Amino acid sequence: MQIPIYQVDAFTNERFSGNPAAVCPLDSWLEDSVLQNIALENNLSETAFFVKNEKGYHIRWFTPAVEVKLCGHATLATSFVIFNYFEPNSNKIHFDSLSGELIVTKENDLLTLDFPIKEITKTEIPKLAVEAFGKMPLEAYNSDDLLLVFDDEDFVKKVKPNFEILKKLTGFRGVCITSKGKDFDFVSRFFAPIFGINEDPVTGSAHCMLIPFWAEKLGKNDLRAKQVSARGGELICKLDGKRVKISGNAVLYLEGKIKV
Repeated sequence: MQIPIYQVDAFTNERFSGNPAAVCPLDSWLEDSVLQNIALENNLSETAFFVKNEKGYHIRWFTPAVEVKLCGHATLATSFVIFNYFEPNSNKIHFDSLSGELIVTKENDLLTLDFPIKEITKTEIPKLAVEAFGKMPLEAYNSDDLLLVFDDEDFVKKVKPNFEILKKLTGFRGVCITSKGKDFDFVSRFFAPIFGINEDPVTGSAHCMLIPFWAEKLGKNDLRAKQVSARGGELICKLDGKRVKISGNAVLYLEGKIKV
């Protein structure tokens, strides 16, 4: 069996930046073990698979280690593939997913994710988090991720966390650190070593909690964000009730076939 594969850099308009995702269109679902092995072989933070259905498409996302409930950059990458190779005359895609209905729209080269917000709850700052980052955050919040708020953009950019300690922070998908930005409304980084991803370059799903958090802090619903990983990525953000809109560009890096 041969499966098409596309590798797309998401949340960027330049190759070799943003967050790379693999995208594999399928005629029907394969065994989960096969999907997981493909994701492991690709060795990217996410591989997305999609199958056509009555509403639009069913989408699933796999890290090299596990299936996840939501992934923003791989959804953006999948939408780029669909708009360019499957539905060139369309400007809206509906996805069914483990996180419910997701919508992606296209205006020129800008793609916009319409995702549900992630509710967060203020929590005590875990001692392991302080040890992992070597600095006490201002605040900590949890959802499926741990959100740590710092007061220094330079610290967020330069910190080198202890990943062995981060692996001990169980109960979370990953750890997101953030601060108010200088040239952007806010900056962030995202780490998920227990899922086989030490650092994710640009994490759309984390912005489902970052956008409502910073919208309330800054008193505005339209925000510009940057994930300040080594590759980096820029996101245009909007809080819209219980939904967030996350916009960005994408660039094709690779097109080929997988032999299974």
